[in-house]
Amino acid sequence: MVSNNTFPPIICLMGPTASGKTRLALELSERLPHLFGSVISVDSSMVYRGMDIGTAKPNLEERAKLPHHLIDIRDPSDSYSAGDFRRDALKHIENISSVGQIPLLVGGTMLYFRALQRGIADLPKADPQIRARLSQEMENLGIATLHQRLLDIDATAGARINVNDAQRIQRALELYELTGKSPSELFSINASEPLPYTIINIAICPQNRTVLHKRIAERFAKMLHEGFIAEVEELQKRSDLSSDLSALRSVGYRQAWKYLKGEISYDNMCEEAVVATRQLAKRQLTWLRSWPHVVWFYSDDRNLSQTVADYILKEMKN
Repeated sequence: MVSNNTFPPIICLMGPTASGKTRLALELSERLPHLFGSVISVDSSMVYRGMDIGTAKPNLEERAKLPHHLIDIRDPSDSYSAGDFRRDALKHIENISSVGQIPLLVGGTMLYFRALQRGIADLPKADPQIRARLSQEMENLGIATLHQRLLDIDATAGARINVNDAQRIQRALELYELTGKSPSELFSINASEPLPYTIINIAICPQNRTVLHKRIAERFAKMLHEGFIAEVEELQKRSDLSSDLSALRSVGYRQAWKYLKGEISYDNMCEEAVVATRQLAKRQLTWLRSWPHVVWFYSDDRNLSQTVADYILKEMKN
């Protein structure tokens, strides 16, 4: 727990994709209804409308039981930054606290959790000339070459940024060229005012990594059964959407988009999507292993919700 005696507590429930965060949040709200009346989603893909199946959004029944904030608040053609999230989350935290309940933040977008808890770094603005040159280098040399360059400069940032995330790789390299400092160093030096609340950080993950990999594969198969390809087809019908947009670079959507464009086979799409989701989970765990003041629980514990509820009540008494 990160304590600030002036402000009420908030609960940050974190974990890799497919670890069971949504289910746990629902069960906690049933066990502790006097504390939790809603959830603040911490997910960079769930903010987008029309992207439901592939983001594993809570369904309408689940959201009727436990309302979720910061879901379906942007069109896929729009951008949504960590700064936008921090502003919106703080507004909901204040509103929830004002009615005597405890804000429960649930998700796996670790950049958003960092922005919320540690503040937003004061970073230099984009340089069009550097960006244009990096874009040309990426086209000529390939994205993997620039990602390796980032790893050589900043192994921590390189491990957290997907090798296919061209936008974030370019921005990280741009920051290094502009400042001479690695992105990780810049974020640690320039963070603005941290979150002014007492923070209870909880992380969940299956005890065995093999179990997590199995859940990831099963969840993607379930998404396909529920109509994920049709969902992406509807997005492709829009002339204002392309695979270059942040929303559609999300895991699963990127691979389905390529399949529907005839660039890869159905089987390759399934394999690539599952592998990419595993890589996402690995990056999330990399973030969490270095996260300060976090308490871990095994998501395959049959008594998980009771154990976590007991822990929350104990921490709130301290």
